[in-house]
Amino acid sequence: MNKDQIIKIYRSKIKEFNKHNKLYYDKSNPKISDSDYDDLKKEIYSLENRHDFLKNSKSPSNSVGFKPSKSFEKYKHKVPMLSLSNAFDKDDLINFQKKIFNYLNKNINIEYSVEPKIDGISASLTYKDKKLKYGVSRGDGKTGEIITENLKTIKDIPVEINKSDFPNEIEIRGEVFIKKKDFIKIKDNFANPRNAASGSLRQKNPSETKKIPLNFIAYTYGYYENNSLKYQSQFLSNLKKWGFKTNKDNKILPNIEEILLFHKNFESKRFNLDYDVDGLVYKVNNLYLQNRLGFTSNAPRWAIAHKFSADSADTKIINIDIQVGRTGALTPVAKVSPVNIGGVVVSNVTLHNEDEIERKDIRIGDIVKIERAGDVIPHVIEVDKVKRKKDSKFFVFPTKCPSCGSNTLKEFNNSTKKYDAVRRCTNEGFGCERISIEKLKHFISKEALNIDGLGKKVVEKFWELNFIKKPQDIFHLNYNKIENLEGWGKLSVENLRKSIEKSKNTTLQRLIYSIGIRHIGVENAKLISENVKNISNFIKIIKHKQFDKLLNIDGIGETQVASLKLFFSDSSNVNILLELENILKIESISLVKKGTLKNKTFMFTGKLDGISRAEAKSLIEKNSGVTLSNINKNLNYLVIGEKPTKRKIDQAKILGIKIITQIDLKKLLNQIN
Repeated sequence: MNKDQIIKIYRSKIKEFNKHNKLYYDKSNPKISDSDYDDLKKEIYSLENRHDFLKNSKSPSNSVGFKPSKSFEKYKHKVPMLSLSNAFDKDDLINFQKKIFNYLNKNINIEYSVEPKIDGISASLTYKDKKLKYGVSRGDGKTGEIITENLKTIKDIPVEINKSDFPNEIEIRGEVFIKKKDFIKIKDNFANPRNAASGSLRQKNPSETKKIPLNFIAYTYGYYENNSLKYQSQFLSNLKKWGFKTNKDNKILPNIEEILLFHKNFESKRFNLDYDVDGLVYKVNNLYLQNRLGFTSNAPRWAIAHKFSADSADTKIINIDIQVGRTGALTPVAKVSPVNIGGVVVSNVTLHNEDEIERKDIRIGDIVKIERAGDVIPHVIEVDKVKRKKDSKFFVFPTKCPSCGSNTLKEFNNSTKKYDAVRRCTNEGFGCERISIEKLKHFISKEALNIDGLGKKVVEKFWELNFIKKPQDIFHLNYNKIENLEGWGKLSVENLRKSIEKSKNTTLQRLIYSIGIRHIGVENAKLISENVKNISNFIKIIKHKQFDKLLNIDGIGETQVASLKLFFSDSSNVNILLELENILKIESISLVKKGTLKNKTFMFTGKLDGISRAEAKSLIEKNSGVTLSNINKNLNYLVIGEKPTKRKIDQAKILGIKIITQIDLKKLLNQIN
């Protein structure tokens, strides 16, 4: 299968997903089962993860849930309702715990609060003065729909709580679901229990919701005024005392081995439960540690969902195709004989990279076992060499880009002292068609210029018609020509024009991210923009080749700087940025944050006690300070831990930089107990 075919499949899945998403969330009229819906999302995730040229603003990876319906009043969550990261095996769980230890900079005894992951609908209940004030759906994670009256019809949800220890304000979160035995009575009206719960909660008339046997299990909180609890398990006990139902299968387990054993036993009885469940959720039980660990942009660091076992099947590899991504990565994808795995027909399987093909000795014509887990698309577990025929063919990985004919290479990684597994096209500009198209798709994506109406399908069509070849062409489109195209009209063209005009007002961070420099993601673009402050300074660095200045930014290393040098060594990329500077209205960075450490800069050397560098950096930034990577005249404090680097201390002394200990830093942060 070639790249165009993969893109076509991806588009169709995005289109199908958004159709069902709208039916599910906006119309409350789902047409497919919950498992089919979840499988569709997983397939999209898998495609995107394996092929970096696949991005779409309407993808489930860009949002949580669905934008709140216009039929309901909106409500902004005080604390975002994020989704959880997923684990599928022991290695995933070990990695989850390792990340916790790394962040805390210490191997400590962590116990986990374990609870079944009920397959229902998330809801948020805000109580003020002991009365239910707002009942809200998850929505897109940041903003939900007010469905208070519908939630009040659920007998498990207290409307008023007269307990002396109940807080003045608290947001309690849980899952709305229908028991299997109750669903039997209404199954002719709904596809499955989860869809029934969703449709019922979004009725405009609460009396209709009341007819459906909904249940509510409480499991966590968002906002909690004056919370003095120490453990998640204490909170669960309080929930029961306050009149909420909690899951009888909740457990406190001391380690990964116990978790794995419980997961195995629980999975064996999952189908005998009176509710649908698709895994277990593990949370660090200590709330103080939860608070320290905090969140990434998409999920909490202190919790993970351990899904139940994946499905697998045997099939035949018909052919192997190469996809070319935005960064030039060549990804092999196997076309296999269609096979049904867990109710989903699979015809494409990722082979990851050239090394993976060689390691597993995968050949065209082989019978292979493929697995569907949480990966974006299925992958090969093993080859059945007993069934291998004499006419099976070795796959020769191309040394030339299948799109533009440029040389491909594996880069040498100075950190690992090994060559990367991924082979890449060496074209850095817009000379490679597939890379160029993917760069344009990236340019218009949600976290870049965020141009609604100019989706990936439109980008490809406009490319074919020679309407756009480079990012700046988007701002010079001939709208009269577009209006004459099939599927376009005055209204859609006008909406596109407005969206493009709106996108001209952007930030330096978005611009740096949008031009698609390898190794410069959203976070790195943010770090660079906060350092250079405005587009003029950024262009000055490029013109005078002063990229090494950026090494002073904490979080920007030699890999990122080398990537910037390589990208802007191509004059076409420099010209694109210069033209965009003239077209766009780019907001400069003006840091007016207030905090204990405002206008103060810090650098660390040596191992910190009981806290990781990442957490210490986060604390400094929360208090308006800045962390640097190198010692120079702009550094105010060198924070020394255990076994500091003597050279850095000597440099600091020469420059007159104040050297402080971790205790001194705590004093500055006013954090000494």
